[in-house]
Amino acid sequence: MFVIITYDVNERRVGKVCKKLKEYLDWTQNSVFEGEITIGKYKKCMAELNKIVNKETDSIYIYQVKNPRNIKKVVHGREKNPFDLFL
Repeated sequence: MFVIITYDVNERRVGKVCKKLKEYLDWTQNSVFEGEITIGKYKKCMAELNKIVNKETDSIYIYQVKNPRNIKKVVHGREKNPFDLFL
C-alpha cells in the first residue's frame, strides 16, 4: 500500500521519529514521509513509533492510499530529492 505520514511531535522526539520513518519511507518535506510499504512493515513501523511518541501530546497522521495511481502529486517549488541528503 502507499502511505503518506505526517507528524507533529515534541522537539525532543522529532529526530527519533524522523530517523525511524527514514527506515521505511521516503522523506519529502519536514515532518512528511511517503512511499510504498507492505502491511507487515507498516505494522512494525507503527509499533516502533508508538514506543517513541507520547500519545497525550504528539500526533501522527497516516493517509493510506489503496491505489496510488489515483493520486496526482503536484509540487510547487523545489522538490526534495533523496540524493540531496548526500550533497
